[in-house]
Amino acid sequence: MEAKVSIIMGSTSDLAVMESAAKIMDEFEIPFEINALSAHRTPEEVEKFAKGAKDRGIEVIIAGAGMAAHLPGVIAAMTTLPVIGVPIKASLDGWDSLLAIVQMPPGIPVATVGINGAQNAGILAVQMMALGDDTLKAKLVTFKEALKNKIVKANEDLSKIKYKFKTN
Repeated sequence: MEAKVSIIMGSTSDLAVMESAAKIMDEFEIPFEINALSAHRTPEEVEKFAKGAKDRGIEVIIAGAGMAAHLPGVIAAMTTLPVIGVPIKASLDGWDSLLAIVQMPPGIPVATVGINGAQNAGILAVQMMALGDDTLKAKLVTFKEALKNKIVKANEDLSKIKYKFKTN
């Protein structure tokens, strides 16, 4: 089994957030790899990873980082693969990470999800890959339908709750 998605984090302390992306990969049965690489502490390894990812069969990279959060942008600068950045709430309520990832210079795009939004990063990666994969596209339709059904059920449950002044 060859990885198609690479989940990268700046430190294993980010795993609690990034595992949400891994769970999405498992749910959609997409082979993935997960590693810790630091743009600041292991720049040579980041360069080797980014420049070799496409040749290893990687189709999408999900990169999470906190604080200065340079990892997604550094990777995006060295590959033509789509990179999805996950800002990690490590300081300043995650605003530092969000701004560092979303404010990329022209020509170096990084798709960016919300702070600690690794689940959405995983779903976005699946959506990107589904553009050329009808089986994956069908799984996405089922996934989105389940999301809808969950809210419909929640609303039905809410309708059963009684309050003195509740009108519905």
